[in-house]
Amino acid sequence: MIAVILKGWPRLSESFIARELQALEARGLPLALFSLRRPTDAMTHPAHEAVAASVTYLPEYLHEEPLRVLKAFAKLRRTPGYRAAKALLRADWARDRSRNRLRRFGQALVLAAERPAGTRLLYAHFIHTPASVARYAAALTGLPFAVSAHARDIWTTPDWDLAAKLEAASFVTTCTADGHARLAALGHAGRLHLNRHGLDLAHWPPGPSRPPRDGRDPVDPVTIVSIGRAVEKKGYETLIDALALLDRARAWRFVHIGGGPLRAALKARAEAAGLADRAVWMGAQDETAVRAALCTADLFALTPIVAADGDRDGLPNVLVEAQSQSLAVVSTPVGGVGELIADALNGLLVPPGDAAATAAALDRLIRDPALRAAMGAAGRARVAESFDAAPGADAIAALLRGAMA
Repeated sequence: MIAVILKGWPRLSESFIARELQALEARGLPLALFSLRRPTDAMTHPAHEAVAASVTYLPEYLHEEPLRVLKAFAKLRRTPGYRAAKALLRADWARDRSRNRLRRFGQALVLAAERPAGTRLLYAHFIHTPASVARYAAALTGLPFAVSAHARDIWTTPDWDLAAKLEAASFVTTCTADGHARLAALGHAGRLHLNRHGLDLAHWPPGPSRPPRDGRDPVDPVTIVSIGRAVEKKGYETLIDALALLDRARAWRFVHIGGGPLRAALKARAEAAGLADRAVWMGAQDETAVRAALCTADLFALTPIVAADGDRDGLPNVLVEAQSQSLAVVSTPVGGVGELIADALNGLLVPPGDAAATAAALDRLIRDPALRAAMGAAGRARVAESFDAAPGADAIAALLRGAMA
């Protein structure tokens, strides 16, 4: 049995985790999920429903379930593992005197006390808080732990915290060369594995052939789709500003899918720029609606930036999904985007934060349906060649089995 520690379950914005867990179960690995948070999304993806593992919600805040925490403490406090875990906490506390640090230790106590019989490995998705819980729980139980690191967690976690987890983990995987380089610089490179997120291409067949729209027919506009949470690192302010620079004599419309704290502000920004009649804000949607939107789109746009706190995307899964549907992409070479998009081959890359360059790229693709079609076909071929989920799932399953051996 593998205990999987997650930041939240299920989460619409983390469909790639659900797909991985579904694939691991299909490869015969028994899983039990432990979530640090209860769900907040109103819907789920089909992959979430396909995961058969049990789900246990750890106390999100220790004061909300004090008896559960005290019961775990009573069960473990006289064990050698408790002394080892307490020593880790004491060392971490010297660097991070926060309530969050204590919360993760309390969650680890509950995880260690309530783990299923036969648990042989702890596996955390994200190297920040879930891996902190896994590291403490590993000390408490004597079990090995492993980590899957992604994007924000790599770039906003302090170096000392990352290094401690890299040193203690059986292995750490990450999905981009950019993230791999960041972690490798901290040492223990032999435990690091690059394992790209992919798609089950049987469930993502090529998108339909698209009419050669070029924006000259007002009743048949070119559709620009973007999918992503409305947060700083997605660069939506730049994208809205770029749309405002496009030729209004051309027929085009913009469709956004995603929730997020900045959604209302972005909608207001678009309206202030005179885009109210051209922008559609669909909010958070499940995978079925996402695929339908991609099939009716003419091109895809997502322009990530590096946020003020260093947060950035790895390789947004929506870019892989868009390319699987033979869509040309306008994006930026931030994080791992350049590992998928080759400028002028399967999309156009523009400098992050540059509205004028983004507008020029969008305008070029709006006016040239043949170029869009060629880039979309190249994108589908790129996904089929390097972003098929099966090899990655095989590799993760082998690493997990090796860590349990």
